This record gives sequence, structure tokens and C-alpha cells, in this order.
Amino acid sequence: MNSETRARAGKNNLLSKVAVLFVIVAAGGAIFLYYHRDWNAPAAAKNLRNPLPATDDSIAMGRMNYSTHCQNCHGDKGDGKGPRADSLSIAPSDFTDAHALGLVTDGELFWKISHGRRPMPAFQYKLTETERWQLVDFIRTFAQKPNAGVAPAANSPSP
Repeated sequence: MNSETRARAGKNNLLSKVAVLFVIVAAGGAIFLYYHRDWNAPAAAKNLRNPLPATDDSIAMGRMNYSTHCQNCHGDKGDGKGPRADSLSIAPSDFTDAHALGLVTDGELFWKISHGRRPMPAFQYKLTETERWQLVDFIRTFAQKPNAGVAPAANSPSP
């Protein structure tokens, strides 16, 4: 091998290493951005209205589906501290944060439940539309403080 061939081979080797490094950095950056970006529902979803009133029955049905599909990650108190929460790449939402939950419309919650986002699965084809709206009704109960002037459910007996 003459010196010109060795120089060319060394240059190609360096170019290959730089290309591999570039791909690794780009992929790492894309993953970082994916996991650290906000999870926003489309504008049309924000305007969706929950067709189900938050009755005791609707909330009870939502509670049943929550315990089956959501509780392992979001926790039995809705605080995002379920048994599987620590093993997830993104911390589950804390539904007990009244301020944060107050900034999210029912339509946005419904959309997020329906479409999911890693590591949360989509429930659009696992739960009916009614069941997903019932989940929205139940999730809202986590942010309510007892005796804080929250109106009772529509079919609750008055005190």
C-alpha cells in the first residue's frame, strides 16, 4: 500500500466515524425532544364538550375502568404514583393537582385518553366513547377538595 492509498483509507475511516457520531447525536436529540415536549391536544379536541353529566353512575363506571386500565400507573389516588410509575420513561400525570387539571378541558382529557402517547397506550379502540367520557368524569374527582364548594354530582342527594 502506498502512502496515497493509506491517506485515503484514513480519511474515509475518519469520515465514517464522524457520520456515525452525527447519527447517534441526532437520534439522541430527537429522543430527548420527544420525551420533553408538551403533550398538547389539537385545537378541535379542546372544544369538545363532555356529553355525559358527571352523575354518580357515570363516575362509578369511570372508576371501574380507571382501576382496570389506569390505576397501575396513575395510582389509586390519581397522584401519578402507581406501582408501575417508577418504571416508565415519562411520569404519569398527577390528577390531584387542581390547578393543572383546571387548565385542561374535558375534550383534551378525552383526546389524550383516546390517542395516548408513549408510554401511555391509546384507548380509542379498547374503550367505547361513553367509557372514555366516564373516565373523564372520574378523573375530575381527584382534583376536587372535600367541602371546598364543589357541587355534588347531578343525582347526589343534597345534605
